Amino acid sequence: MRIITWNVNGLRAVEKKSEIQNLIQAYDADIVFMQEIKGTPDKFSSYLNTPDPYKAYYNPAEKAGYAGTGVWIHNRILDSFDVSFLSSFPWDPTANEGRVAHTILTNKITGKVFDIFGIYFPNGWKSEEAWAGKLVFYREFSAYMHSLREKWHSVLWGGDINCAHHAIDLARPEANDGKIGFHPMERAWLDSCIDEAWHDIWREKNPNMLEVYSWWDVVTRSRDRNVGWRIDALWWDDSIFAKTRNIEYLQNQMGSDHCPMMIDLDI
Repeated sequence: MRIITWNVNGLRAVEKKSEIQNLIQAYDADIVFMQEIKGTPDKFSSYLNTPDPYKAYYNPAEKAGYAGTGVWIHNRILDSFDVSFLSSFPWDPTANEGRVAHTILTNKITGKVFDIFGIYFPNGWKSEEAWAGKLVFYREFSAYMHSLREKWHSVLWGGDINCAHHAIDLARPEANDGKIGFHPMERAWLDSCIDEAWHDIWREKNPNMLEVYSWWDVVTRSRDRNVGWRIDALWWDDSIFAKTRNIEYLQNQMGSDHCPMMIDLDI
């Protein structure tokens, strides 16, 4: 199974640039998660609503032109799995912002359940209230993940984490130390994920690799100089970490201030 996650920073914009089409053609993914779709299906083109051979599911924000997530699932997945899509979560303090795309795949033969999350985690920089809300989101999300593991589900989660975990994950750690996005409390939450046997898959497979980032500031044209942050990631459980065959950042894919991330795995 090939899964891609991408903060598109406006789904209609990347369609207009033909970049979502280029991504699909180049990588033929089974599942494509998107963050910051910034729109609603009633405003989307027929291509975005029915992207043959995929079925599209969206969780838009109530506020126009803001946040929102979505997922496209290839029809071939339906041969082996029953598919459910969730867009409402009692634990989510930002529920009206459409930050979570939760896809549930149930193996038609074995009944095994595979939960996959594409998430646009809160940024938290706009206000003290937003910062507090980000920490609540982290805490409640962790509890929800724990509940799924207690049911013996396989769980893959990620997307735009909106936090660089270690100094190696951003170009200028000293200048940003203590700031939101590289704050000790955010980083401590990611530490706790590792303590709970979750794996930042790309970093564990590339422990010493430098200067690999997933977001660059557009205003300062930092992508041209590769002055970026690795704030997009995929995390997986101990029990199935070894099933990853390949994971990489698709840094040549244009269209957004983020680049996509792709994982190939055996499930």
